[in-house]
Amino acid sequence: MKISKTKIDKSGLALSKDVYKDEVDYIALEDIFDEYRKRHLGPLTEISMDLQRWLADYECEFYIAQRLKRKPQIISKLQRLHVRLTQLQDIGGARIVVEDNDQVEKIYSYLRDELRKQDKISVIRVKDYREKGRDTTGYRALHVILSLDGVFIELQIRSRIQHYWSELIERTSVVYGFTLKEQKGDPEVIYYFQQLSSAFYEIESGRDITSSMQIGLEEFRKKAEEIIQSSDNKRIFDSFIHDDILKTMASREKSRGVGFKNWLMIFDWNSGSFIDWSDVGRDIDEAVNTYVKAESQYNQGEGFEVVLIGSSSVATIRQTHSHYFGITHGDNILENLSESVLGFSSKMDIDTGARRILLVLSRRKHWGSKIITIPTLKNHFCNNVLTFDSSLEALAEKELITYANSKTSVSLNIGQKAQIESYL
Repeated sequence: MKISKTKIDKSGLALSKDVYKDEVDYIALEDIFDEYRKRHLGPLTEISMDLQRWLADYECEFYIAQRLKRKPQIISKLQRLHVRLTQLQDIGGARIVVEDNDQVEKIYSYLRDELRKQDKISVIRVKDYREKGRDTTGYRALHVILSLDGVFIELQIRSRIQHYWSELIERTSVVYGFTLKEQKGDPEVIYYFQQLSSAFYEIESGRDITSSMQIGLEEFRKKAEEIIQSSDNKRIFDSFIHDDILKTMASREKSRGVGFKNWLMIFDWNSGSFIDWSDVGRDIDEAVNTYVKAESQYNQGEGFEVVLIGSSSVATIRQTHSHYFGITHGDNILENLSESVLGFSSKMDIDTGARRILLVLSRRKHWGSKIITIPTLKNHFCNNVLTFDSSLEALAEKELITYANSKTSVSLNIGQKAQIESYL
């Protein structure tokens, strides 16, 4: 469907200002909006595949994934910047994460040479936010705006430490209820992230952070964490989804074969867990139509997040979108830093699927001899826990639950009551 630029901008203006004639007009405007966003997926996927092909022989480790920008994010940006929908350059975005800032420079130089060898993809502009940060929050990355088939695509190249900061502020924003990267929320929380970013920049530049900076960071962290925790009455900030969800999805991935795929992820920030994670393939119409339908069913205002991510493996998504899984710091550059520099310390040693199983068993008072059959628990009370089997096994390994009747039934271990209640 060919749509004029005027109609596209009109739809963006109407949806961002919530102004339309009637319900029929709204649906028509939304259809135009969705069709325009869908137009980005083909060029985005083509660019991502080219990037992977060009980097096939690149010597250093990197991760590449792509995403189609979520509708609430697009509307929020139109409201905040007062720009037209066709002026946005990040509706389609690809992300490359590399080891350190030196590698950001090297991989960009490598890709720039590859881009010069062809005339299909154009480089529109380069925005380097690594030294000064993009705004007062401290966001740092190298952005390359590309164009293919008349569509703008934003390529972000980040070091691991820049990515760690960005994923931490993303997760915190959802839990806290304010988009911190848009400078919304308590100034003390925003200031902490700005100072954390500055400390990271000093470290990546090969300079030691001073003791006074480290002491200051610890004070800012405590203040910010108190503010965030007070708004997080469901303890989502503590909720870490470890490897269990990845094992489940890797099994699905294996059954569908290797290669680039679009994954639809539906995350519930009310419980800190995935509702669904589906392989929707490479067909553009199928992928975007499924995405649009899920967005209409799961409202962001009610704590749900629907995202369409393209990647060649589930393991890559774990690296490029880590805020859905719990922020960890396995990077060499972070290992020896104190908690004040690493960010918030809250962390559970069980995944959210396991926590939800504990919650069901506790609410239904299945302690000790009061058992429940595992099929009943799984199919009637935990049917939306994607990692049920592995999460249940993890609880057994920690002796938080006990099996009965040849492992066909289960109950909470009353001897671990204090530990179980601490998780809940």
